[in-house]
Amino acid sequence: MVRGRDACWEHCVLVDATKQKVRCNYCQREFSGGVYRMKFHLAQIKNKDIVPCTEVPTDVRDHILSILGTPKKQKTPKKPKKDKAALANGQQNSSSASGDFHPNHASNGQNGSTCPSLLFLCPSPISQQPVDDVQKQKQDLADKKVAVFFFHNSIPFSAAKSVYYREMVDAVAECGGNYKAPSCEVLKSTLLEKVKNDIHDCYKKYRDEWKETGCTILCDSWSDGSNKSLVIFSVTYPKGTLFLKSVDLSGHEDDANYLFGLLESVVLDVGVENVVQVITDTSSSYVYAGRLLMAKYNSLFWSPCASYCINKMLEDISKQEWVCKVLEEARTITRFICSHAWTLSMMRKFAGGRELVRPKVTRFVTNFLNLRSIVIQEDNLKHMFSHTEWLSSVYSRRPEAQAVKSLLYLERFWKHAQEAVTIAEPLVKILRIVDGDMPAMGYIYEGIERAKIAIKTHYNGIEEKYMLIWDIIERRWSMQLHSSLHAAAASLNPSLFYNPNFKIDLSMRNGFQETMLKMATTHEDKMEITKEHPVYVNAQGALGTDFAIMGRTLNAPGDWWAGYGYEIPTLQRYAVRILSQPCSSHWCCWNWSTFESIHTKKHNRIELEKFNDLVFVHCNLWLQSICQNRDVKCKPIVLDEIDVSSEWPTELESPAPNFNDSLLDSLPLDVEVVSEL
Repeated sequence: MVRGRDACWEHCVLVDATKQKVRCNYCQREFSGGVYRMKFHLAQIKNKDIVPCTEVPTDVRDHILSILGTPKKQKTPKKPKKDKAALANGQQNSSSASGDFHPNHASNGQNGSTCPSLLFLCPSPISQQPVDDVQKQKQDLADKKVAVFFFHNSIPFSAAKSVYYREMVDAVAECGGNYKAPSCEVLKSTLLEKVKNDIHDCYKKYRDEWKETGCTILCDSWSDGSNKSLVIFSVTYPKGTLFLKSVDLSGHEDDANYLFGLLESVVLDVGVENVVQVITDTSSSYVYAGRLLMAKYNSLFWSPCASYCINKMLEDISKQEWVCKVLEEARTITRFICSHAWTLSMMRKFAGGRELVRPKVTRFVTNFLNLRSIVIQEDNLKHMFSHTEWLSSVYSRRPEAQAVKSLLYLERFWKHAQEAVTIAEPLVKILRIVDGDMPAMGYIYEGIERAKIAIKTHYNGIEEKYMLIWDIIERRWSMQLHSSLHAAAASLNPSLFYNPNFKIDLSMRNGFQETMLKMATTHEDKMEITKEHPVYVNAQGALGTDFAIMGRTLNAPGDWWAGYGYEIPTLQRYAVRILSQPCSSHWCCWNWSTFESIHTKKHNRIELEKFNDLVFVHCNLWLQSICQNRDVKCKPIVLDEIDVSSEWPTELESPAPNFNDSLLDSLPLDVEVVSEL
């Protein structure tokens, strides 16, 4: 055998020319059959009896793979030259130094098979299979390397669902084999700064849109129940939400002046001219701070969190003795069924695969949704507990099983369960509307009114029955939640305002005027609104066209005004800003341990600055991923079509992952240590 100019000869040596035996330079394994089979060994490709090399360097393996995957082109030599080295058995294996192919009839010394060319792949259909094998081997190896990275670093498997995971892999693939992964130092310095700057660039782009739609500052509070209190500030508008910062409130939770200063600093950062409202919880300190804010900045509103207030309505209803009892009985049923894998599986079989428990919604909503599921599955549950399969199981003889079965055949339980579900469901529907950062401002006023009517209807107008529930709703609505902004939004919502069944009461009329007087900061705007409002009321001009009439229910309220309100531009501008706002601040599942670690652990100043940058990037990328995974286009809400049994945003969206500050490792520790922002 004569060595050709095959690149593989740099990584192996000829041992026995008679048997065409070659030896790998890395693992010292010997193969008969020539350099061609050695290529598969070095490329770590299993082929017949070839064992992949375990010692070959990665760059060598990749180089050999590229050789196998790309056949050499033949060249026409000026003067063909032949290698005349004779084999020991007298047969000649000639191979052109310029790449000409000549069949080799020599045996490989093992099974008498024909030895292929030593220099390149023959471009025949037979040689295509190794190329496919090469690609599969590459894919398998890459998959395994990704898996090892996940396993070694304890990365949750759910990270593979991230939009950024796919974007990362695709971007690396686009670079090809020359891509070099960034080091730890580059990740926590240059790249962190670049991503942070990208987010700030988005922030600047958002600001331009806020001039049209306005925005809402969300203030989400948390306490560990003892001495630690935190607050997260974010800003939202119809196309997304941006995390701003977290602040340690410990010791200042009840200081309204301190909270006012904090809220004011965020408003000034976002821009007073952009802010329509600030949403907080309803603690007395926040209420007073909100009033101070509105007194100083007349154009904006302080609003309580609608989700919080409606949850409180459900909590107050659940404290009624008969409601409390039936909810506890429902929990007895679900606890027993869900505590055993076999009983849970059997329930799913009888319920057609449906679940009884909805754990990812707020506690009081969960209680009523679970009770609602039990009411829907009444017949199936009774059938299950009377079925022979159940009666023959060991579980049926347990005392708790007997208690559950007794409840399922108790008439009083089903009567109260049905009643509790009926009076709670209208409120749960409202919560389903407002429980998110999408615009819902135009619907909450009408939602409360419809809930009261539905409850009154259930009790056949018997005042002594429905007034007890009405009082609970009114106490939270009038004293905490209702504002002139809600009234103005309802009157500017075309799907409601032009509905013949919609009644504009005195509170709504006054709320509209109060809101316009507050938001319209110039005399000229007030004059224009006064002129333009009758055009809207009477659906004149563009507002009365066929398209505008159809759009009242087909378009989101803000989009409707943007599309058809051009003839009354001043009122249009304020209507779009009002109808583009959400009603709640508790719309996403923050991982509070992330923020605790900022404000609890001792960090030097460099660490703290880096940590804040990491959390800023971490939170905003998570918020952007939520936005990318949903339909950001605002849709009209039809109150009668709200399905509370469908999945809620909190069930569909993964909670913020727990932030790991290990990227701060090896930062210098020679700077003054601080523990606060």
